[in-house]
Amino acid sequence: MNQSRKEVTLTTDGACSGNPGPGGWAAVLVWGDKRKELSGAYRRTTNNRMELMGVIAGLETLREPCRVKLVTDSRYVANAIERGWAERWRRNGWKRNARGEKAINSDLWARLLDLCARHELSIEWVAGHSGHPENERCDQLAVAASQDPAAPPDPGYA
Repeated sequence: MNQSRKEVTLTTDGACSGNPGPGGWAAVLVWGDKRKELSGAYRRTTNNRMELMGVIAGLETLREPCRVKLVTDSRYVANAIERGWAERWRRNGWKRNARGEKAINSDLWARLLDLCARHELSIEWVAGHSGHPENERCDQLAVAASQDPAAPPDPGYA
């Protein structure tokens, strides 16, 4: 582990009204005494795409490689990274199993895996709506973003 890298806590969440439906994502980055909140939305998407977008947006904001503690309530995101599922999907040409079924959200997983290679990432899963202050804030931001009537289409959602 590179001790000279900046340490950042990235808390993320995604929200979707219907699945699919209008969706929002949010990220809160904290490093030292600094804090940054991000959010965005798409008019038709899925909850898992929004969970991924929160992580991607947060990591893309970092200007240099960092040591990042990702705090997420998404088992989909946490398990796919920690258990190596997403890396395996990519190695297998974005097939998720021996039957050749297509890995879902491969456009976002490709972006996220590239970002994971740039940063030193550790993951802390938290239960959603359990009182974790930053997770609750991300939920508020994501839900608010999902209600934006001017949200663009999600270019990767078919």
